[in-house]
Amino acid sequence: MTFQAYEIDGEARPSRWLVTCDHASNAVPSCVNGGGLGICAAEMARHIAWDVGAAGVARALARHLDAPAILSTFSRLVIDPNRGEDDPTLVMKLYDGTIIPANRQVGADETERRLDTFHRPYHRALADLAGRRADTVICAVHSMTPRLNGRAPRPWEVAVLYSHKDSRLALPLIDRLRAAGYVTGDNQPYNGHLDGDAIDRHALRPGRPNVLIEVRNDLIGDRAGQDLWAGRLAPILQDVLEASGL
Repeated sequence: MTFQAYEIDGEARPSRWLVTCDHASNAVPSCVNGGGLGICAAEMARHIAWDVGAAGVARALARHLDAPAILSTFSRLVIDPNRGEDDPTLVMKLYDGTIIPANRQVGADETERRLDTFHRPYHRALADLAGRRADTVICAVHSMTPRLNGRAPRPWEVAVLYSHKDSRLALPLIDRLRAAGYVTGDNQPYNGHLDGDAIDRHALRPGRPNVLIEVRNDLIGDRAGQDLWAGRLAPILQDVLEASGL
């Protein structure tokens, strides 16, 4: 049986928005080390294995925008769909202080197998969805941990990440979120440009307008928080897109 590396929610919805969630799941399929990576359930529940709460936000946001959403169905520790195929962090062996035993000896052959089974099917489906109309706008939904081990707490409730190659939607979105009273990161806690990542591949290279949103995961740990943030973000995103003239 072929593993389904993605889930599409609302494929027939007509909006020009496409919502993506690259790190939606912490699942380890049985074809990878028997379904485990050698770390405990508590570690697999952490941000190292997925973007906690992001899937719920993505689904709810897509409903508000009347847009399709595509979500991964495998853990980022299996292989990271938000990395290029030649990225050294494609298969993580150590993340935020946690060693990933099942990945320590992963070499070129196993990486290629995981690319074929998980990474490439996800990106093919994303490309097909993005190409369903000529004016697609991509909104990537992620979440961030409130604090990395040994690092300072992160004050941002929400962050907008973007590439220097295209800030057309990101900068006005940051302004609107701040005006609404949300503590908003501007390319924080990470710089938004990474060659070969999902936005680079499906938005920057084809010239599609795009934004990447990170919500702090302690704010979206349950359905109520996820729905709350989706409801906050959707009208602002719509307004920013309409005002942009893109």
